[in-house]
Amino acid sequence: MRILRIPHSTNVERVALAAGHKGLAVEWVDVDPRDRGEVKRLSGQELVPVLVEGDGAVVTGSMEIVRYLDEHHPARPLYPVDPAPRAELAIFVDWFNRLWKGPPNEIDAELSRSKPDQERVELLGAAIQGELTLFEDLLDGRSYLWGEDFSAADIAAFPFLKFATLWDEGDDVRFHRTLREWQALGDGYPRLRAWIERVDARPRA
Repeated sequence: MRILRIPHSTNVERVALAAGHKGLAVEWVDVDPRDRGEVKRLSGQELVPVLVEGDGAVVTGSMEIVRYLDEHHPARPLYPVDPAPRAELAIFVDWFNRLWKGPPNEIDAELSRSKPDQERVELLGAAIQGELTLFEDLLDGRSYLWGEDFSAADIAAFPFLKFATLWDEGDDVRFHRTLREWQALGDGYPRLRAWIERVDARPRA
């Protein structure tokens, strides 16, 4: 199993956490962010990660790859087996991807303009900050976002929420600087802070 990646990718980290949780061996293929020709040749698009199986099967999209790994390597599941809780977790992942990621993506797009609208950036940043309470509350009385077991919910959220407390000085990605700036925890959010530390200690492929 080969997976194409670029440095510091939040979406690649999702897959690394999933594969590490399941103890899977991965052949990582590093791609130059400025030249994604191989990614496009294999998958028809330019985003990583891209999983390539030995039989030539190709899977794209970070959480699609996580679900694929869970279905093909069911030991240590990341999604519940029962349909109702499985659907609930899928809804959370969809909410995170479609709604939570909206404001930071919009800030990144705004900052790429020659004259960013700083008032709009501030409003979007406040929306990111406001969601921190939701995660703090979700962790009340539980070790992970979906209960006592590590799950796809943690995999979906951690690579983005981690910037509240963790930073790699070699990371110069503007999107990540946005996440760091607008998720400052200050002296609050003890459960969220502990969860970030807990998930960060987990294995990665």
